[in-house]
Amino acid sequence: MDQHNENNATIAIPDGKPARKLRVLLETYGCQMNEYDSQLVRSILIKDNFEFVDDLKTADVVVLNTCAVRDHAERKIFGRVHQIRHIRGKDNPLIIGILGCMATHLRKALLDDAGLKIDFIAGPDSYKNLKDIIREAQAKGPKSFDVTLSEFETYSDVYPARQKESVNAWVAIMRGCNNFCTFCVVPYTRGRERSRTLDNIMEEVKRLASEGFKQVTLLGQNVNSWHDGPHDFAYLMGQISQIKEIERIRFTSPHPKDFPDSLLDLMAVNPKVCRHIHLPLQAGSDRILEMMNRTYKAQEYLMLIDKIRSKIPHVVLTTDIIVGFPTETDEEFEDTRRIVEKVGFDSAFIFKYSQRQGTIAAKKYKDDVSDADKTKRIVLLNKIQQEITLQKNQAHIGQTHSVLIEPVLEGQGFNKAVGRTDGNKLVYLPLGENKPGDLVRVKITDASPHALKGEYCYSGFPFSRE
Repeated sequence: MDQHNENNATIAIPDGKPARKLRVLLETYGCQMNEYDSQLVRSILIKDNFEFVDDLKTADVVVLNTCAVRDHAERKIFGRVHQIRHIRGKDNPLIIGILGCMATHLRKALLDDAGLKIDFIAGPDSYKNLKDIIREAQAKGPKSFDVTLSEFETYSDVYPARQKESVNAWVAIMRGCNNFCTFCVVPYTRGRERSRTLDNIMEEVKRLASEGFKQVTLLGQNVNSWHDGPHDFAYLMGQISQIKEIERIRFTSPHPKDFPDSLLDLMAVNPKVCRHIHLPLQAGSDRILEMMNRTYKAQEYLMLIDKIRSKIPHVVLTTDIIVGFPTETDEEFEDTRRIVEKVGFDSAFIFKYSQRQGTIAAKKYKDDVSDADKTKRIVLLNKIQQEITLQKNQAHIGQTHSVLIEPVLEGQGFNKAVGRTDGNKLVYLPLGENKPGDLVRVKITDASPHALKGEYCYSGFPFSRE
């Protein structure tokens, strides 16, 4: 870079041309909260006179918004940084920064690794300072950083710069986590739990509705602990449902320890609140659950499932599971397998345990389950779950559903429309006159473990919510 303008995010161009805005390429990895945070970053930097580009060749700054939940995510980022440096070469350098959970979790390692050559890092509560952090990295070289965790920052004064090619908008209603599951880095990388106010959330959702978004998904590490004074999460959902233009409301993720009856009652009767609950199990053994600090027993989880299904008979249930947690025996894995078969989840995200630096589990427990045993367990569980998912999906053949049409992603290579049911099941449809955001009546004609297939149904008989 030839010159830095102290007042704006600009660089001087050779041959007497006027200064231009710094060009930023932003890449997002990890969870939906990271997707939301990247939208915050876009909004903040656009206001600070940066320009966003999609081409690495034209970028002055590359920012990677990262995840630290699993070792694979970190290795992926390391590989991407080396790839970026290689593509640009020594004669065309650029500034590279790391945002998100990795920035907080691996601050020293990122800045001290001479091979990576990271120029700056910023934690999840530091995005309002990005202009100054990038400026310092540009002027003074690497090791510019801010990973301070806040007890109060919710970015309630920043409206995310969303890309309009979706019918769904993520809305973070809270930040941080107080649960301290022993395997999880989130309380250390995102800080303690704090909720946005009801009025602030409603203001954002009303603005989204005016921009044409038909669905919102409320985000939090434990959304059912959201509160604003006397108002709980169910009250918030009820208020949002009164916004006329919003057709569907989703949320992720609740914690089994405090799932409120009021939310189930609302889901049972309110047509805008989607009947899909992602309820992480993590393990089926009481001993392992206690070691994980999940604060519930397997039987309590099963009782909650029974309550959910008694109130919402056609609910779609999905979950998260970890195999190979320290000291997990074959019999304790069988406890997990039995619960998977008993509950019959519609789908499950199943992971091998990955020890995370700084967590309670890393400090207290040796990662003593072999990779071979972890692999054996995850392969078996995935096979069982795939069979259950296929059965669940095939049960919808012949039913009619309300499907929200979504944009077709480029590069999918087939002439199909796509949408999702109330229960968040993907549906492939013939191309028609319907456009993204339309709610259409669909009859399900076929199913695989991955998606449903359907045809448009124009008759008047009622559709099922799931």
